[in-house]
Amino acid sequence: MWAASCLASCCAACACEACRSAVGSIGRRSARIAYCGLFGLSLIVSWILREIAAPLLESLPWINHFHKTPDREWFETDAVLRVSLGNFLFFTILAVLMMGIKNQKDPRDRLHHGGWMAKIFCWCVIVFLMFFVPNGVVSFYESISKFGSGFFLLVQVVLLLDFVHGWNDSWVSKDEQFWYMALLVVSLVCYVATFTFSGFLFHWFSPSGHDCGLNSFLIVFTLVLVFVFAVVALHPKVNGSLLPASVISLYCTYLCYSGLVSEPRDYECNSFHKHSKAVSTGSLTIGLLTTVLSVVYSAVRAGSSTTLLSPPSSPRASSEKPLLPFDKVEEQDMKKEESVPVSYSYSFFHLIFSLASMYSAMLLTGWSSSVGESGKLVDVGWPSVWVRIVTGWATAALFIWSLVAPILFPDREF
Repeated sequence: MWAASCLASCCAACACEACRSAVGSIGRRSARIAYCGLFGLSLIVSWILREIAAPLLESLPWINHFHKTPDREWFETDAVLRVSLGNFLFFTILAVLMMGIKNQKDPRDRLHHGGWMAKIFCWCVIVFLMFFVPNGVVSFYESISKFGSGFFLLVQVVLLLDFVHGWNDSWVSKDEQFWYMALLVVSLVCYVATFTFSGFLFHWFSPSGHDCGLNSFLIVFTLVLVFVFAVVALHPKVNGSLLPASVISLYCTYLCYSGLVSEPRDYECNSFHKHSKAVSTGSLTIGLLTTVLSVVYSAVRAGSSTTLLSPPSSPRASSEKPLLPFDKVEEQDMKKEESVPVSYSYSFFHLIFSLASMYSAMLLTGWSSSVGESGKLVDVGWPSVWVRIVTGWATAALFIWSLVAPILFPDREF
C-alpha cells in the first residue's frame, strides 16, 4: 500500500513537471498553436460533459430549481453552453486586453505570448465558475450565440477567400505552363464535383411525388450563383481566374447541402430521415472539423500582412517566416531590436476564438432547437438550415465584391 502511494505520488510529480516543462517551452510564435490547443481542449471538455454531466447537473439545486425536472437533453445542452460561456469570456477578456498593441515593446505583448501556467489556471477557474451562474445568464448567452455563430461563419468565408486568392496568385506568379495547366485541371475538377454534387442534391432533397419547391429553389439558385461566378471571373475588365470561382462554387454547393441535410427529420423532402443519427453525427464531425481548421488557419495566416488579421504597420516579410521556428539565434536578434511592430492583430486573433466558441456550442447543441425533440440529434432544425443558406449567399456576395471592388474603386487597396 505504501509502495503504491509512493508510486502514485512520483507519477503525479512527474506529470506536473512535464506539464510545467511543456508550458515553459511555448515560445513567441508557437503561442498561436498553444491557443489552438486550448480551444481544442474546450471542445473535448464540452463533448465529454455533454455525455456524462447530466446526472451531476440534475443534482445541483441552483441549476435544477424547476417544479418539474427537464429532460436529460436540457442538462446536456446546459453543460455545453456553460463551458462555451467560460471559453468565450476567457478569449473575450484577452481580446479586450490586447486592443491597441502596435509593437512588441508593449508590456501586453508578453501577456499574449507568455504566462501560460497562469492563463491555463485562469481558463480552468472561469469555466468552473460558469457552473455557478444563474440559468438566465446561460439562456441569454445561448440567444446571442446564434448571432455570434453567424459572424464566425462570415469569418470562415473571409479566410476561405483569402486562401483561394492566395493559392491562385501563388501558382500564377510562377509563370510556367505546368502551373497554368494545374490551375485548369483543379478548376475543372471543382466544377465537375459541383455539378455532380448538385445532381445528388436534386435526388436527395427533391424526391418525386412531393412538393419540394423550397429545396428546388435553393439548389437552382446555387447553380445560378455558380454560373455568375464564372461569368464575372472571366470578364475582361475583372481579369480574374477560374480557380477561385470553382473553389467558391464547390463551397457554396456544400453549404447548400449542409443546410438541406439539417432540415427536420420529419420533413418529407429530406430523404435522410431514415439515417438521421448517422447524418447528424457526420454533420457534427464535419462542422467541428471545419471549425478547428478555420481557427488553426487563422492562427497560421495571422502572420501575413495580406489578411485582415494584420495591422497596417505589420512587416510584409513576416508572412514568410515559419510558424514554429527552431532558430534560437533569430529569436535573440529580435529581442535586441528596440521596436518591432506586431505582425498581426492580437485582439482580432482572440476575437476569432470567442466567436468559434459560440459556433462550436451551437453545433454541439443543435442550435438549441432540436433538444428535447430529436434526442441525440445535433445540428438539426430550421435555424441551422437558414444559417447555412444565408452564409452561402453571403459567400457569393463577398466573392463577387472581391472581384469587382478593384474596378469600382481603383484607388483603394483590397
